[in-house]
Amino acid sequence: MRFIKTFIIIGLILAVGLFGCTPENKSVAPTQEEVTKDLVPPKAEVKGSAFLMELSDLKVVMTVNIASKEVVETPSLKGKIKITNKSKDVMDIKDITLEYLNETGKLIPYKADEKISKVSPFWKVLQPGEVAEGSLDVTLPLNAIKEKSLRKIDVSLVYVPSPLKREKLSLSGKVE
Repeated sequence: MRFIKTFIIIGLILAVGLFGCTPENKSVAPTQEEVTKDLVPPKAEVKGSAFLMELSDLKVVMTVNIASKEVVETPSLKGKIKITNKSKDVMDIKDITLEYLNETGKLIPYKADEKISKVSPFWKVLQPGEVAEGSLDVTLPLNAIKEKSLRKIDVSLVYVPSPLKREKLSLSGKVE
């Protein structure tokens, strides 16, 4: 009888020792980090014949591999956008697009594997003097950052006052 009790106690001790202890959790250091760089200038005001567009708090956000310092995802341009209807007509905003140009004025293309995100559609009708505000969160080509070739951003605003109109404006800027 004593032999059985000893055997049970040894068995319980072994069971608690094997199954009761949790393995050590090793923490893994992050391999990527988010880096934010200011766009210079961080604020731009663009006037068209029918509107005033203000872009502010402009920053470039990118995910970087800590070890190699390589950008691993398509960078984003973030900020705030404010559009004021300066005309006497109702302005129905249909689309806003951004194009990124290098120092020679040529379009900086996206690579085939890059994600392209554009300005969210406003789908808003602005009365004369009315203001629409929103956030800007779009991608920009990796080459604009890697080669530091970004010199100008063309902003196209498509709106309908009576017949369809499209205005293209430029603002200068570079990432530092």
